[in-house]
Amino acid sequence: MWSEEYSKLTTYEKEEFRRIANYLLSHTYMVRFTYDAGKEMTLPNSDYSMLTRLFAVMKEYFEVTGWRLEKDDDYGIASLINEFGNNRFRLNRFTTLFLYVCRLIYEENRENENSYHIVKTETAEVVEKMKILGLLKGGKSTQSERIDAQRTLAHFNIIQKMESAQWSADGNNILILPSILYVISNQGINAMNEQIEEMKLTVDNTEETEDENTEEAFAD
Repeated sequence: MWSEEYSKLTTYEKEEFRRIANYLLSHTYMVRFTYDAGKEMTLPNSDYSMLTRLFAVMKEYFEVTGWRLEKDDDYGIASLINEFGNNRFRLNRFTTLFLYVCRLIYEENRENENSYHIVKTETAEVVEKMKILGLLKGGKSTQSERIDAQRTLAHFNIIQKMESAQWSADGNNILILPSILYVISNQGINAMNEQIEEMKLTVDNTEETEDENTEEAFAD
């Protein structure tokens, strides 16, 4: 039983157990390597090391409460998923599209990156690819949309900014983390492409409808 193993932990380990358990419940994903903007280098994540140390007892604990804790040490990803599909965070449309395009960029560049399985890109590159794919209404996006999308994905450890300052409306250098493989698997790329096409059609239809409404407004 997990409770028996938990009772064997030191006071420090129990505190770390609670802290990391709450972190996973909030952030869903954890990665083994993170970027230190101050030192301008990628470093091991001490929380991931502690999770590895406590993994067996933590996994059993979450199983009892209806959560599935998984860890992939090849890519350095830990994830916590609710077995009942509850506690899900719904992304808005722009953030979803931003996520999808980040996954495409990750797939295109993952073989060229280092052993950290991290792909470097920037806000402008992601938005430009969204534009090329015809996913942006009017070919434009707002500063608020870009910042909110990046903050949301960063919160769940899917991307990370390389600057130490706050998210910039002008764009950031960002790292796409390997956790994006759990959000959209290799098998899910085809389905993702189909969804992108559907969303593209939605954008086109919306623009056509607005054009018609504009014509009607000026007809008077």
